[in-house]
Amino acid sequence: MPGQPLDAAKYYLILPDAIGHGQSSKPSNGLHMRFPKYTYDDMVVANYRLLTEKLGVGHLRLVMGTSMGGMETWVWGYKYPDFMDALLPLASLPVEIGGRNRMLRKMAIDMIEMDPAWQGGEYTAEPKVGLTGAESSLLFMTSSPKQMQKLAPTRALAEAALAKTEARALSTLDANDFIYQFDASRDYNPAPHLAAIKAPLFAINSADDQVNPPELGILEVEIKRVPKGRYILLPITDLTTGHGTHSNPAIWGSYLEELLKLTEKLKS
Repeated sequence: MPGQPLDAAKYYLILPDAIGHGQSSKPSNGLHMRFPKYTYDDMVVANYRLLTEKLGVGHLRLVMGTSMGGMETWVWGYKYPDFMDALLPLASLPVEIGGRNRMLRKMAIDMIEMDPAWQGGEYTAEPKVGLTGAESSLLFMTSSPKQMQKLAPTRALAEAALAKTEARALSTLDANDFIYQFDASRDYNPAPHLAAIKAPLFAINSADDQVNPPELGILEVEIKRVPKGRYILLPITDLTTGHGTHSNPAIWGSYLEELLKLTEKLKS
C-alpha cells in the first residue's frame, strides 16, 4: 500500500513460493514420495539462486518471513550475512525443532502414514482418516485458546467450527505434500551460527503462540548471540491470534518501521 513500510512504489517486493508449497514443485505434481527430500536450507539456497542467477539481484534491503519463513530468515542471516541490510523473523525460534513442537510434527506425519488409504504415498483419493488426525496437530499449533473460546464458547459452536476446519483441510491438503512440509524442518538449527549474522535483526513473537511459547525462554538466551539482535515479545491482547499473529501487521508493523529507519541510518 502507498505510504506503508513495504511500499511497492519504493521497493521491489519478492514473494516466491517455497519448494513444496503453492505453485512451486512438490510431491503432488507426480513424484509423490519419490520427490527429493528437501529442507529449509534447500529452500533458502533455491531462493538465493533465484535472486542472483535469474533476477540479477545482488543485495536485499530486507529479508523477512513468518513461521516457516521466519525460520528461513534466520538461515538467510547466517548463510548470506552480507546480502541484506535487515532481518525480521516473525513467529519463530532459532534453535533445533525439538520438544512438543517436533512431537506434534512427527505425530501428524505418523497419522497419515498409518492410514492404510495412504498406500505408501500412491493413493488415488486423499487418506481422510490420516489427514484428519494430522489436522489435529496443525489446529493446536496454529490456534489461539483465547480467540477460539470467543469464537466457540459452547460445545455446539465448537463442534460446528471444528467441522468447518476439517472440511476445509480435507478439501485443500495433499497428504504427501503435508508430510514433506512438516518434515522439511528436521535439520533446521541456526543456533550454532547466530554469531555470524551481521545485519540488524528484530525477532518478533506473540505470547500466545503455541508453536513458540515464551515460557521456553529460548529467545531471551539466543538473541544475545546475534551481534545486532533484538527480541520483541508481543503480549496477549484481544487482537493477537496465537501463531497467526504473524499475519497481522497492525500489531507489529511499528517494529518493522523502526527496523527500516534504523538500517536506513546505518546505510547513510
